[in-house]
Parts: sequence; C-alpha cells; structure tokens
Amino acid sequence: MSDDAAPWLIVGLGNPGAEYAGNRHNIGFMVVDLLAERIGGKFKAHKARAQVVEGRMGPPGPANRPVVLAKPMSFMNLSGGPVTALRDFYKVPLERIVAVHDELDIDYPTLRLKLGGGDNGHNGLKSMTKSMGADYHRVRCGIGRPPGRMQVADFVLKDFSSTERKELDWFVDRAADAVECLVAEGLERAQSAYNG
Repeated sequence: MSDDAAPWLIVGLGNPGAEYAGNRHNIGFMVVDLLAERIGGKFKAHKARAQVVEGRMGPPGPANRPVVLAKPMSFMNLSGGPVTALRDFYKVPLERIVAVHDELDIDYPTLRLKLGGGDNGHNGLKSMTKSMGADYHRVRCGIGRPPGRMQVADFVLKDFSSTERKELDWFVDRAADAVECLVAEGLERAQSAYNG
C-alpha cells in the first residue's frame, strides 16, 4: 500500500470503563466518539486491544480520506501497545497518526494542534512515544491545572466540574472540527483555524 492510500489513525486517549467516562483524562474518548457519530460508525473490538471505527472523513473529492478512529482499551499509561499494533495492522505512517488528549498546561477550553514534541508528563503520550517515536500529530485539549493543592492524578481522574460542563459539548465539538480540518487540509490550516 502506498503511503498515499494509507488511512489516518485518530486515537482518542482515555481510560476504559464506565467509572472513567466523564473524567477530564477521557476527553480524547469523547472527541473520537463524536467523530464516529459524524461518520456514522459504531466502535467494534479489534485484536489490537482497542475499539475501532473505519470510515471516511472530509468533503467529497480528493480531501475525503480513509480514517480509523480508535480508543485503546488498555489503561492510559499503556496506550502505546494498542496504538503501535493498530499502526502496523493498518500500515499507517507515523505522520498520519493523531493523538487527541487532555493537556494540563493549556487553559480550559483551549485547543492547540502540533506535530511531534515532548509528552509533558502525559502518560498516554509517554507510552506512545516510547513505542513509536514522537513524530505524530497531537490535538491538545486544554483542561488547565488543578486548583489549590490538588494532586494532578486526582484532578485528571475527576469529572469535569458543573461550570466546565456548560462548555464541554462545545469544546468536544470544536476539537472534532479541528481533527477533521487537520485530516482534510493539513496542520498549518488547522492550527490557524483552531489554535487558541
């Protein structure tokens, strides 16, 4: 398969299980759930220890791209294993992998898109980078820093606050738009449209 025919692999990072569903750490899952809804797909179990949806994204014509939406079913700090297995299974070049994840150093609800870079202490990114290298795209969904003396681990594993939830649907919708723009029009266009 030529690189040109290869699909994009869009990975929402999160923790599996109903008790984590509304956590800040699971915003990546929320975004790929919405993208799956938009392309009319249902998640199915894949042997790579992930839930996947295969489909197409973007406007009709050459910008319409094959995509695989994925939610690793390992815990966050082991995301690299399932993502690497999916990359190999679908023969996806690294620069067509997009990680959608929560980001502490960006205020809520702000988006930033980039290619490559460090993991900033994010265990999902750390695991992916260790498995594959760092040159994949990131859609960074700002959640801000924990208030007061709350530990980071406690903060990311809490649900969004009632105040945050007022903007959550809008934020998830905007992050999904940013992913679609990245896939169809490239990083620079998506950055200029969506970087906060």
